Amino acid sequence: MEHYLKIGGTIMVAKWVKNALGRMVPTEINGQDSIPFMGVGKFKPQKRKYNCKIPSNADYPLDGNKKVKDLKEALQKSGLANGMRISTHHHFRDGDLLANKVFDIAHEMGIKDLIWFPSASFPCHAHLIPYLEDGTIARIEGSMNGPLGKYCSEGKMKGVAILRSHGGRYQAVQDGEVHIDISIIGASSADCFGNANGLNGDSASGLLGFALVDSQFADKVIVATDNMLTFPCVPWQIQGNFVDFTVEMESIGIPEKIVSGTTQITKSPDRLLIAELTARLCEEVGIIKEGFSFQAGAGGTSLAIGEFFRKIMKEKGIKARFARGGSNKYLVKMLEEGLIEYILDGQTFDLEGVRSMRENPNHVWTSPFTSYNYHSKGNFAGMVDVAILGATEVDVNFNANVVTHSDGYLLHGIGGWQNCLFSKTVILPIPLFRNRIPVVRKEVTTICGPGELIDVIVTERGIAINPLRKDLLRKLKGSSLPIKSIQALKKEAEAICGVMDELVLSDEIVAAIKWVDGTIIDVVRKVV
Repeated sequence: MEHYLKIGGTIMVAKWVKNALGRMVPTEINGQDSIPFMGVGKFKPQKRKYNCKIPSNADYPLDGNKKVKDLKEALQKSGLANGMRISTHHHFRDGDLLANKVFDIAHEMGIKDLIWFPSASFPCHAHLIPYLEDGTIARIEGSMNGPLGKYCSEGKMKGVAILRSHGGRYQAVQDGEVHIDISIIGASSADCFGNANGLNGDSASGLLGFALVDSQFADKVIVATDNMLTFPCVPWQIQGNFVDFTVEMESIGIPEKIVSGTTQITKSPDRLLIAELTARLCEEVGIIKEGFSFQAGAGGTSLAIGEFFRKIMKEKGIKARFARGGSNKYLVKMLEEGLIEYILDGQTFDLEGVRSMRENPNHVWTSPFTSYNYHSKGNFAGMVDVAILGATEVDVNFNANVVTHSDGYLLHGIGGWQNCLFSKTVILPIPLFRNRIPVVRKEVTTICGPGELIDVIVTERGIAINPLRKDLLRKLKGSSLPIKSIQALKKEAEAICGVMDELVLSDEIVAAIKWVDGTIIDVVRKVV
């Protein structure tokens, strides 16, 4: 079907097709061909991986000193120009100062139409909204949280935002779908050659895995640090052989804002009940056993689930082979108590996690390549016995949403959520409703993950098992747990909250959601 379509404020003729989940998506976005989602594991790329230009040692200092005066000089020497794609990472979370400084300089230089390619953005990046308004930045191709997501949802961005998972970001660069002109990597420790880590210094964030692909494939790479060490900076998480310029700055991150905002176990009775039900279910179906593995987030409910796991493991004398992080003080405690043999860490959420990673060889840093990249020869995600994740909405087909709310606003990023859906059992512990708005719905506002990969929904009023998981249903037969159908949970939510009016959105597309293989799983429309 071909018709006129407003994409990112521009009227164009676009061909629409229905993808495998029944969502209508365009075959061209931001002037680039896009492939509709074909189903899990159906799209197989037929080309070779992208690579960057071959450098020569003749163009770099023989003594290894790549340090320049300041960030502006590094950007100028990197050839910063109109229309370039600039990448940064989010290890500093809401304490990031570096990305804001990069675009301050670009604005000062009069550069226009830049594409920002962050691994994620945070509320601190509301600083960049004036640069979206004056044309310094044309669009964002990365997950958005808070003010930037709201700005995008209201149709104010010049182009269409592209949201990818952590693994999908690596895949997009590796496959040549995304070309990075200049990458700016912030590190809490680095040397003048460009070797860098996030383990030491005032801006310590734990690891720099999200910046790995940028270092490997960007045309120009700048490492900025507020802790310049004498060569060599060891251990190095970013290798200086990938780096063009190094810069020492007064500060690249606000330490107290680098740690995750949620590092405490929930005290809500409903959320604690959800956590307890989740742990009991895992125990009853035999997931919690000697040598098992798990992944849980850093939210209050997830932390509570981890504590319930810890109690069960101590009572039964069970040791987990590994836990996938985001790490936090609770996971570190389990490692140091001998309840976990290894933490395979993708993101460090607090200072105890940073300390553990620095000191404990069994606290291993990973990257989106090893953990999540779908266009590789396998990754860690499928080896995890149980992944415990969140969602803003779930529908009766078990499809789930993590980026928009039921009012259509784009307020969250994808992170590694899509990638974790390939774990052996995926559980979403979520409230039945939030602010009297049902979370279990007939249809989600935005599909981020297909229902065939989501196994269990745990709410404070009941547990729904995906009918595809006959093995779980069989194991839970006769259980005292409150097992219900997903339709029953929806009906119960509506009995309490009422049936929500159908959401009316504009025809204008403001963002596209990529699946882990680079295909389009859904789009986000302008809020009216």
